[in-house]
Amino acid sequence: MTHRFSAATEAWKLRRFTLSASVCLGCLVIVAIFFVGRGLFAAVLLTAWVLIAAVDVFSAYFFRDPVRSITPEAGAVVSPADGTVVGIEDLPSTSHYPGPCKRLSIFLSVFNVHVNRAPFDGTVESVAHKPGEFKNAMRADTTDVNESNTIRMQTARGSMTVRQISGLIARRIVCKVKVGETLAKGEKFGMIKFGSRTELYLPTDAEICVKLKDKVQGGATVVARFPE
Repeated sequence: MTHRFSAATEAWKLRRFTLSASVCLGCLVIVAIFFVGRGLFAAVLLTAWVLIAAVDVFSAYFFRDPVRSITPEAGAVVSPADGTVVGIEDLPSTSHYPGPCKRLSIFLSVFNVHVNRAPFDGTVESVAHKPGEFKNAMRADTTDVNESNTIRMQTARGSMTVRQISGLIARRIVCKVKVGETLAKGEKFGMIKFGSRTELYLPTDAEICVKLKDKVQGGATVVARFPE
């Protein structure tokens, strides 16, 4: 499968700074220790070097993108994100879906993989970014308040919507799909940086296969199935 999104590319945007800063500060620390002395200046430089190195290590961990095995099962819907299931609801109506639907909400902590994947094969009908606040994405009331990006797809099983919602720490949503493009089940299309929420809206005949507090993996966990 060819993916249109690369977590490694997003990681490099941050790590090229931290790696350069680490090298420069490391050289300054050596100079300060061996040519200036073990004074306050050297201690400050060493502390700064350790902090930047720690940020770089965390960035490498955060932007990890493990290979996932995507189920070939025709009626299976896969999770659009890694995280914890925090909401399963039947909605009579919502502005994010054309009619009654089921909503599955997943909270992503800073320790989860943050790559977003397509839940099903389909064609992108609309992509809508909405500016907003940056409240704790664990709370259900942030769904229509926080900054978000809504991707609606048309599939063989009906309309499906994936919403990327920023959180308290997350300040940037990445989405690499456009209207008219097709996505394969499990295909990577974007990410939300540093803690967030992902919501999946499905037709009412979808049978949810997970429960509250379950841990899910994007592309690997089957979260719903359609009856044959």
